[in-house]
Amino acid sequence: MRILLWHVHGSWATSFVQGAHTYVMPVLPDRGPDGRGRARTWDWPDSVIEVSPEQLADERPDIVVLQRPHELDLVRRWTGLEPGRDVPALYIEHDAPHPSPAESRHPLADRADIPVVHVTHFNRLMWDCGDAPTAVLEHGIPDPGHRYTGAEESLAVVVNEPVRRGRIAGTDLVLTLSHALPLDVYGMGMTPLESAAPHLVGHTHDDLPQHELHTRLAAHRAYLHPYRWTSLGLSLLEAMTLGLPVLALATTEAPFAVPAAAGLVTNDLDRLAAQARTWLDDPDAAAAAGREARTHALAHYGLDRFLRDVDLLLER
Repeated sequence: MRILLWHVHGSWATSFVQGAHTYVMPVLPDRGPDGRGRARTWDWPDSVIEVSPEQLADERPDIVVLQRPHELDLVRRWTGLEPGRDVPALYIEHDAPHPSPAESRHPLADRADIPVVHVTHFNRLMWDCGDAPTAVLEHGIPDPGHRYTGAEESLAVVVNEPVRRGRIAGTDLVLTLSHALPLDVYGMGMTPLESAAPHLVGHTHDDLPQHELHTRLAAHRAYLHPYRWTSLGLSLLEAMTLGLPVLALATTEAPFAVPAAAGLVTNDLDRLAAQARTWLDDPDAAAAAGREARTHALAHYGLDRFLRDVDLLLER
């Protein structure tokens, strides 16, 4: 199939474009949000091609994969096609419902012509999609290999734009725990956090290739996932696949994603801190939990399963 989609979420798209299709990515001169084109820090196949809005006028995709409400209008303006009528379309909903956890109505609610595809069962349960058809396409990620060393006696955290996202991303929890635990925070837009908390070790990875980021993460003793309200952070699954033991809040899909043998999922910050100290003092116990994390992640979030589910969804 010839699939039109925008480069919105780099990690998710990296998995999606590994299939046996042609992926048409809009590109603008400034490579802004509506025209990023091909990724520069992820490894994408040659089947991902860049097209300008002018070139899209001559495109006739087999299907459009929408990820943001305003992309409906972009398709109309750039191709002259009406999604759901002139060309099949589906909408990938990456986020947990907002602003209300249980009463948020989806922008495409009640549209019978465009299915809303959620990335977790939790999201499907919580979003109000009215009578719109819905489905779940659970995450799948390429296997980066078991790179865990745990040599650094610190916890890794990945939070993009930590100041802007604030409590949603658990930035306040990172600051609280950083007074008792050694934390290294990786992410995009890190400068405001580094200025507000100079005692934190911050790493901006805007231009860091994904494989290098994985290598750095795997050197830490454990991974901390502080998100209060997120769909299911791919950084959590990547950390598990790398072989890191993980600490996460018991919110949204995390209780399903992290089995007991792979780490600790709780809303008790004292318990999180205590488990972190246990792993910092006992690298063998940390490594054992990390092996369990990797086994679970490969079994439930492997790329082959994800791509099979993608193809079934596209064919349907």
